[in-house]
Amino acid sequence: MRQLSLTLSLAFFLTAPALSVAADDTKPGQPGSAVAANRVACSLQPKAEEPADPSSTSAIPRAEKFIAREHFKEDIASSASVKISWLGATFAQRFTNKVEDDIGGASLQTYVLSTASSDKEILARLGASHESRLADVWCALTRQPNGNSGPLEINAKPNVFYVRDLAGELGAVDVLWGGVGWEIGASPVSDKPRWPAGTRVFSR
Repeated sequence: MRQLSLTLSLAFFLTAPALSVAADDTKPGQPGSAVAANRVACSLQPKAEEPADPSSTSAIPRAEKFIAREHFKEDIASSASVKISWLGATFAQRFTNKVEDDIGGASLQTYVLSTASSDKEILARLGASHESRLADVWCALTRQPNGNSGPLEINAKPNVFYVRDLAGELGAVDVLWGGVGWEIGASPVSDKPRWPAGTRVFSR
C-alpha cells in the first residue's frame, strides 16, 4: 500500500519570559538547574489527497506513521531535506528502525542548563513531561535544515531530547550543528554531569 507523503506544518514559537523550572526549588548553581526558554509547537501531518472514488475505502482517513530510517540518514547535499553529516552508531542501532504511530502535533518546552548536569538530574527537574518522540526531533531539525537560527542551538552546544528506543528504553538523543550538517548521537541515561551549561533540553 502506498504511503501518504508527509508535509511539515510548523506553528509559531510561543515565547515566554524566562522562568525557573520550579520557582521554589530550582536555583542557579544547583545540579540540574535549568531555565525555561521558548515553547515550540509543531506537527507532522499527512498530506491531504482527493480520493478518486469518495465511496471507496481510500476515502477513509488512515493514521500516518513516522518511520525513522526514512528521515534520519547521512546526507549533506543541497537537495537534502535536512543536512545530516553524522549519525552515531548507538543512535543507528537503537533508534533508526523505530516506527512511531502517532505523529500528531506536539508542544515542546525548551530549557537551557545553567550548570553542568547529568541526565538523571535533568529528568528529576523535568518531571513526568520529560519524554519526546523521534518525530519531535525531526520536526525541530526540519525547522533548521541548514543550521539556520531557530529553537535548536547552533553554537556547538548540544540539544538534548529524551526518547524511548526500539526496545522501549529511555535514552538521550543529542543533536549538534557541526558546520556542514547536523550530528546526531544517542547514549544511555547517565548520572554523570556530562551536559555543559548552555545545553538546550527539550521536553513535552
